[in-house]
Amino acid sequence: MNFGGSLNNSSGGGLGGATIVADIPFSNNMAAAGAMAQNIYNSPGLSLALQQPSIGNQGDGVRMGENFEASIGRRSREEEHESRSGSDNIDGVSGDDQDAANNRPRKKRYHRHTPQQIQELEALFKECPHPDEKQRLELSKRLCLETRQVKFWFQNRRTQMKTQLERHENSLLRQENDKLRAENMSIREAMRNPICTNCGGPAIIGDLSLEEQHLRIENARLKDELDRVCALASKFLGRPLSSLATSIASPLPNSNLELGVGSNGFGGLSTTLPLGPDFGGGVSNSLPVVPPNGVERSMFLELALAAMDELVKMAQTDEPLWIRSLEVGREILNHDEYSRMFTPCIGIKPAGFLTEASRQTGLVIINSLALVETLMDSNRWAEMFPCMIARTSTTDVISSGMGGTRNGAIQLMHAELQLLSPLVPVREVNFLRFCKQHAEGVWAVVDVSIDTLRETSGAPTTYVKCRRLPSGCVVQDMPNGYSKVTWVEHVEYDESQIHHLYRPLLSSGIGFGAQRWVAALQRQCECLAILMSSTVPTGDHTAITASGRRSMLKLAQRMTGNFCAGVCASTVHKWNKLNAGNVDEDVRVMTRKSVDNPGEPPGIVLSAATSVWLPVSPQRLFDFLRDERLRSEWDILSNGGPMQEIAHIAKGQDHGNCVSLLRSSAMNANQSSMLILQETCMDAGGSLVVYAPVDIPAMQVVMSGGDSAYVALLPSGFAIIPDGPGSPGPTTSNGNGDSHRVGGSLLTVAFQILVNSLPTAKLTVESVETVNNLISCTVQKIKAALQCES
Repeated sequence: MNFGGSLNNSSGGGLGGATIVADIPFSNNMAAAGAMAQNIYNSPGLSLALQQPSIGNQGDGVRMGENFEASIGRRSREEEHESRSGSDNIDGVSGDDQDAANNRPRKKRYHRHTPQQIQELEALFKECPHPDEKQRLELSKRLCLETRQVKFWFQNRRTQMKTQLERHENSLLRQENDKLRAENMSIREAMRNPICTNCGGPAIIGDLSLEEQHLRIENARLKDELDRVCALASKFLGRPLSSLATSIASPLPNSNLELGVGSNGFGGLSTTLPLGPDFGGGVSNSLPVVPPNGVERSMFLELALAAMDELVKMAQTDEPLWIRSLEVGREILNHDEYSRMFTPCIGIKPAGFLTEASRQTGLVIINSLALVETLMDSNRWAEMFPCMIARTSTTDVISSGMGGTRNGAIQLMHAELQLLSPLVPVREVNFLRFCKQHAEGVWAVVDVSIDTLRETSGAPTTYVKCRRLPSGCVVQDMPNGYSKVTWVEHVEYDESQIHHLYRPLLSSGIGFGAQRWVAALQRQCECLAILMSSTVPTGDHTAITASGRRSMLKLAQRMTGNFCAGVCASTVHKWNKLNAGNVDEDVRVMTRKSVDNPGEPPGIVLSAATSVWLPVSPQRLFDFLRDERLRSEWDILSNGGPMQEIAHIAKGQDHGNCVSLLRSSAMNANQSSMLILQETCMDAGGSLVVYAPVDIPAMQVVMSGGDSAYVALLPSGFAIIPDGPGSPGPTTSNGNGDSHRVGGSLLTVAFQILVNSLPTAKLTVESVETVNNLISCTVQKIKAALQCES
């Protein structure tokens, strides 16, 4: 509909086409209605007639918007026009009058609502903004108005309220926008001139790359070492420090003066070695104090970058770096190619050390972010690999990462790595762990020993028996929550303290190799996935509640951890080794005192462990030892009675990965039944059978969801690993004269027994002989049952 003609035809005091205006609802076209109202109020013919009523009606308009005036403020002229459009009406005219209006100008009577009418309309509007036709008819009769006038008033009133609300919301949004703009400007200003809270100098912005951070740290390190060299020269030359520094810098402003006095092994990069404390005597007190570990931190960053580069290349490069060996069925590192591709980042291999290297790839049911968080947390890392890590801790954090993630995180760690045998010493390593995100869903975590840096920096060190070359894993996200993990293990170690039975296993990279890490990771992640599932696995006893399952698993975890600590003599417990003359050569006997430990009986604990080779496959040996029906064939303490499984909790798809509760029946009236908690697990790296007698009332509390920390137990059990190439297994030949070695198993047997309930008591020779006889008889019974006495 075109309003231009009706508005343009109104000249002088005329209001031609006014009947059309009365028929158009305000809400149908706000712009048109507003324009019409503006023209009506500016009309010369109405100016005098509206002067007096507009003053009186202005108060009515204020009452119409009294609910919103407090938050909106003084009403604008546009709001006054809207109020008038809601309160004022123009009487309609007939068709004859409209035709006559085209011939001559004619003034029309302008109708306004009375204050009483507006009050009634406002009262109903507060109760019902959308009255129906019946309510409008009743209201029009009561107020002496036409139904159409009531309808238009409510339409205009609703539009006015909506407009006021929108203006109020826009005002709030403008204020918020101004606030955000001011914050943004302040942040930008702070980013232009960042200040380091530690040194007071310019800060390193998080967006800078690690290489740029390294250059800044390296620059500060070189400045510090220039001061050290100047101080050393002033000491021996007898010249002041300031003049010496001037004589060094002034004559050769553009020369490439080398101040390096040695090499730290970083790819042949010539850097200055920090001076030890013996060179600091006689230096003036005016020298600036160098922050502790300042030089080391820059070297750590350089080492981390070099180690990460080496790890990624070793994980992604195949032949000729890695050669598939048909004899051993796995990849072997080509040391000649390795020497050609990489420069030793921690120096040359010490004399007498051997090298072991391995690589393994597998799918793990865990995403990359969760695995990275596990590896960067020392406690969670130890829980993920309980049979491989005896103890670990984070000694220092060089960088916590960038952008709230682990990308760029660098930390120093100490770990005790173990192979479950008394014939293999625990590997203690001090290393740097560096985490970096290479792409979306692709992460890498690298470890590298730092003992060489500590020797270089003059820090006190002990004899290193193991050096960890760049090792770690590259993790890539896969569909369905899985990750592809490529693990690389590269270690140099001293073989002199390793028993000859395990030397082939370690030199082949199987004992501490990548295959064992990946297999343990797969088994633990599968166990976590099953435990977090709401469905109970097939074979589990449904009578155990969810809280009871958690308590039993927690108790079994503590039992297995104590067993591993007793086998390897890690620093988790303070063990004292006994050198008794009546103990077999390959049996290690240790003792410790248990005091104020609610999870163990108080007194003197005796631990005995030994390892033997058996010409039996690991799978057969594992099935024999975990079967409760065959337990009487090797368990001397079971008195030959039958065993029955009364509880079973699965920890993997393999039936052998579980926690079970066994009950031994009494053979006669003099014997009492007892409960045995047992955990069994198996993967490609080996298997484990750990058990401990437990108190019946205590286990009833645990199975009902009670706290398992107060259940006292001392674990015993077996650790089984496949023997490596070169083990003392016999060889067999076929008809063609070809011979091959018979594969076997390396079995570790360990017992922990309470020999005296008084911690202050002295250990007797009879107790040591009893434990020695117990472990020897157990090994003989196993050999006899498996028919391998020879």
